[in-house]
Order: sequence, then structure tokens, then C-alpha cells
Amino acid sequence: MNSSFETLYSHTDSSPLLHNGHALLPGLHGHRGQVPAPLRPCSLGIRRSQPIHVHAVRRLQEEEQQVRPASLPAIPNPFPELCSPSGSPVLTTLQPNQASNTHIIKVFGEDGTGKVVEVPADMTARDVCQLLVLRSHCVDDNCWSLVEHHPLLGLERSLEDHELVVQVQACMSSESRFVFRKNYAKYEFFKNPLNFFPEQMVALCQESNGTIPPSQLLKNFLNSSCCPEIQGFLYLKETGRKSWKKLCMFLRRSGLYYSTKATSKEPRHLQLLSDLEESCMFTVTTGRKMHNAPTDYLFCIKPVKVQREQKEVRMLCAEDEQSRTCWMTAFRLLKYGIQLYQNFKIPQQRKAPLAPFSAPVRSVSENSLVAMDFSGRTGRVIDNPVEAQSAAMEEGHSWRVSNLLTHTFLFIVIHRTQLWFHGRIVREESHRMIMQQGQVDGLFLVRDSQSNPKAFVLTLCHHQKIKHFQILPFEEDGQIFFSLDEGTTKFNDLIHLVEFYQLNRGVLPCKLKHPCTVIAL
Repeated sequence: MNSSFETLYSHTDSSPLLHNGHALLPGLHGHRGQVPAPLRPCSLGIRRSQPIHVHAVRRLQEEEQQVRPASLPAIPNPFPELCSPSGSPVLTTLQPNQASNTHIIKVFGEDGTGKVVEVPADMTARDVCQLLVLRSHCVDDNCWSLVEHHPLLGLERSLEDHELVVQVQACMSSESRFVFRKNYAKYEFFKNPLNFFPEQMVALCQESNGTIPPSQLLKNFLNSSCCPEIQGFLYLKETGRKSWKKLCMFLRRSGLYYSTKATSKEPRHLQLLSDLEESCMFTVTTGRKMHNAPTDYLFCIKPVKVQREQKEVRMLCAEDEQSRTCWMTAFRLLKYGIQLYQNFKIPQQRKAPLAPFSAPVRSVSENSLVAMDFSGRTGRVIDNPVEAQSAAMEEGHSWRVSNLLTHTFLFIVIHRTQLWFHGRIVREESHRMIMQQGQVDGLFLVRDSQSNPKAFVLTLCHHQKIKHFQILPFEEDGQIFFSLDEGTTKFNDLIHLVEFYQLNRGVLPCKLKHPCTVIAL
């Protein structure tokens, strides 16, 4: 309609057709039609009471198509990018399909610091972790994890590497958050399956008189044709009550069931507690006293779409840490299947093999090194081997004297820069950190001792149990040493002590393998 209005204006203004003082519309013979002034859209024949104007407008449009290309030269558009949304830097940001493809998430570190990250809709949890590793300048050892934390419910879980972060955030409440932390036990069950699945808890759904070989244990979990099940006793918190009830439960690929009659597996005695597809398993962080739980090994099953409803969360409690880990690991395996094994293999496939060297690379030949004396104004080469040896001994003695003077200060501060040292934290805090980062063999940290201000404590995880070893200082010839075995093996500082037990087990139940670290984003 706007083009019709402009065409009519151009014809009436440039070459008006007059007859007895009235303007005639072109193309109409013998009919007079006065054009109102000023011209308004409502007077151009849109109304049915004036059908003649409709034909006039159409006629003018036809004439414009014939006359305009010949009478008006074609002027190129000087700003074509502003007319095409695909090439415009301004209009492309306003397209709804592209604007909705990116989302804003906020990730917190364990120290409480947060970082805003813009992610696309198809970005997985592994991709977000790798992005945060690069931004925080961390070591990418494939042990980082994105944790879904619900403070109001007191629940948290580590996202699987293939999960889409935007979809998970859509099912979270406004108080929930993502936490970036280490998780050494994410795929530890692929390396040591027998530590995660006790034989008394694993059984085949099909009748079988033989036992499961260790090599076939995980293959059975990942194979849909021969699905194993986890069985055992768990405490279930009754809905709307504070009491707990001990039941015999069975975890299968179809869901988690409990028996209404002792340990019976008959279908008429099995009651479905939770479905695997629409639920996720969480660790309870609020503690035993708040829920009046019979043990400390709490976990729960929460429907994916539930955000704040406490009554929809099914609280469970295991007898010990090994059984709780078994239930939670089997839940992941039965829900995701072969996808977990593919997530485990992806980092290993990305590792490029290092080219081995046939001989060590040296920048300077050892044969070109000579003894020098810089005591005078100019340096000189010491040709006499006896004099060179005495000069070396004298220099070593002076270095040891200076080292003794600075050693008292160094041993106080040198270990505080290490990722495994956490200062003055209490025993309960060290337990919480070890539990959050996986409870695998060799996970450790060093902290200040609460009972002895001059000593330190090594907190170590072994067989899913947390143990503490006191590091005591010893003074010998005016120099301070540290030891774990009452002075039998002594070290100059804590860094040497940790490096030694990373290579040798010594008096410890296992070697130090994984440092418990806290990274600030």
C-alpha cells in the first residue's frame, strides 16, 4: 500500500491532469475524480463505497512497472550489508534463532568465587570443564567435573561428560548452582571394578550357578542382553516421617525395587521405588543429624524435573561407604550404559604419543666444563686438580652455611604454595574435601596440626577410608627435619617428604597419587 501512495503522489505533483479546475485521474476517460488534499490513506479507495479508486491504484501500479525502469536510472545500494540480515553485523545479532542458541551460566569454585560463562545449547559438561581449565590455567588431567549443587535440598552430583549443561540448568531452581571441582573417582571403577562392586552385592538377573569373573563384571553391566543387578539392604526414609525402614532392594536396568516380603524376588513382592530414566542419584551433604539417619552414608534419588519439593526426593542410607559407592556407581552404569565407557575412552584417544629420545639432550657438553676462580678482579681457570677439588669443597661448605641461615624461613613458607597444602583446616573439613573429590586410593592433602602447632597432618584415603598421619619435626645439628616414622626417614621440608611418598609407600598403606586441590576461578 505504501508504494501505491508514493506512485500517486509522484504523478499528481509532477504532471497533473486538469479539467475545469479539477484533477482527473489518468486512464479514466470521461469521468472526473477530485483528489482530496491533503491525500490520506483512508481516501485512496480502500473503502467499498469508492470502487473507482481501487482500479485507479491498480492502474498506477501497472504503469509504474512499465515506466519506472526506463525513466529512472538504477542506483546501486551503497550499504548492501544493512539490507541483508545474513551479512549485517547489526541485524545478525538480532536474529531470534541465533540469540536463543547461546545461554549464560555461572560456575562457582570451591572457594566461593564465581565466573560467568556463555555457552551454546549443545555444549557438554566436558566442554565446559575444558573451557574452565584453560581460563583458570589448571592442569587438564581429565579429572575435573561440573557438579550440580542444590543448597536448599542439600544435594549434589557430578554431571556426566556427555550431558548438555543448558538442559540440566533448565531443571534447576534459582538457588541451585554449578560447582567446578576435582573428581578422581569419575571413571575409577573401570580401572578397579572389584573395589566398587563387592561379590555379595552383584547377581545376574538370569539364573546362573557360576560366579562372575572379574574381567566380565563391567562387560555385563554394559551389555543389555545379560543385565546384572545389585542387591542388598538399604534404609529408606518413610514419606512425611522422620523414621527409617530397612528393606531389601534390587537395582535393575528397569529401576530400583524393594521387596515387601523379606528378601523375596518374586514379581508380586517387588515394588518399584524409582525409575532410572527420569531420575538422578545425588549425594546428601546436609549431614546425618538433620535427617535423623541411622548411618553417615546418605544418598537419595531425585526426579529430574523436581526442583524444590523435598517430598518427591527418596532418601536412602547404606551400611558403609563401599556399599553406598556400589549403589551409586551401578545406578550410573545401568542408566547410561556404553556411553560412560565412551566418555572414559575419549581423553585417552586424544593423547598424542610422545617421540622417544635415543639419548638425553644436553645443551653443554660435560667435557667443556672447567673449574673457575672468581675471587680476584678477573676470573682464572684452575688447572691444578687438587686446587679445584679444595675450591669445590669450600664453595659447598659456604653454600651449606647460607642454607642453614635461610632454612628456618623456607620450611615455613615453601610448602604453602603447593596445591595439596590447605593450612589450618579442621579434621571434619579435610574429610569433606576428600569425600567430595572421589575417595580413591592415594587421594591426599597436608594440613596444619591442631594439637601440635609445629607439626603437620597427612590426610590419606585408602580402601574408601580416610586416615590421618602426623608429620613431626626433628632437630639435628641445628637443622630441622620432618618425618612420618618417628625420625627413621627424615626430610628437609614437606615438599621432599611428599615427593618421596609419591614414589615409595614406606609406612603408608599406599602411595600418594592424587592431590586434593581447590582452584579459585
